[in-house]
Amino acid sequence: MGHYLTLTAEEARDRLLKRPFKVKHHLATHPLFRLERLIRLAQNLDRDRIEYNSGKVEIGQRPEDTPRIDMPPAEVIRSIEQCHAWLVIKNVEKDPEYKSLLEGVIADIREAAGLDAEDMTDIRGFVFVSSANSITPFHIDGEDNILVHIHGEKFVRVFDNEDRSLVGEEAMEMSPDKHRNQPYRPEFEQRAELFELMPGEGVHIPYLWPHWVATGSAYSISMAVTWKSARVIRLNKIRFMNGALRRLGMPQNPPGHSPVLDKAKVVAFDLAHGVIEPLRRSERTRRVLRRVLFGRKANYFYGS
Repeated sequence: MGHYLTLTAEEARDRLLKRPFKVKHHLATHPLFRLERLIRLAQNLDRDRIEYNSGKVEIGQRPEDTPRIDMPPAEVIRSIEQCHAWLVIKNVEKDPEYKSLLEGVIADIREAAGLDAEDMTDIRGFVFVSSANSITPFHIDGEDNILVHIHGEKFVRVFDNEDRSLVGEEAMEMSPDKHRNQPYRPEFEQRAELFELMPGEGVHIPYLWPHWVATGSAYSISMAVTWKSARVIRLNKIRFMNGALRRLGMPQNPPGHSPVLDKAKVVAFDLAHGVIEPLRRSERTRRVLRRVLFGRKANYFYGS
């Protein structure tokens, strides 16, 4: 049994990175998830690490029509029982205490799965604070993750990522100006696998598996513990370049269609990243770069 996460070698062997499945954890009473600590975390992180809006949205919510909340992030958390909001604090690993916690969870996963450190890199944490009866719309995430649930009740519906009638390859292309929300139709629902989470439970959601989330009758706190393998990092580089080339009027085939072109896209990404990444150290330059390179939509989270 891990210190933070209960994951058996059998579960890791048969399901990890392959299919969603439920897990148990020991974080439900951890002091890092008390509201007062989360308020302090939000106050100490750059504003572009925080996104929030009304929790009263549709499963297939159009990003441009998402209703906003007109108050500072810390106040949203402080009044989460009354303000009908959905909020995420991104990259909580920037705080040393949360970084240590994330590394502990990842160590438990590695031990159960027999993985080396290089198999689980780019470790990040995303803390979600949501009012009762809130919706996180239908979307995909570009990393593997385990969502650990801390407070309230949460209903997570996960869909097979091999079903391209749900989310097509073009929708999986990546760009800072592309919102994660995906179009949703009611007939999708019969293909969902439902995970009902109580405090102390969690669910593994593999790379690019579509899902949407609802909270129960009390406010909710959860944390997504995310990581990337070398395979996922490579696929994301190709999908990012495919998205950039589509913007230039040159739509591309999915990863794997042409190994030579895929390799060229990875090289191009690495070259561009090497130039741009040193400029992204401050929030101000990140905001300017997103706007210059990808347009106003790339800074959508400032619209709250």
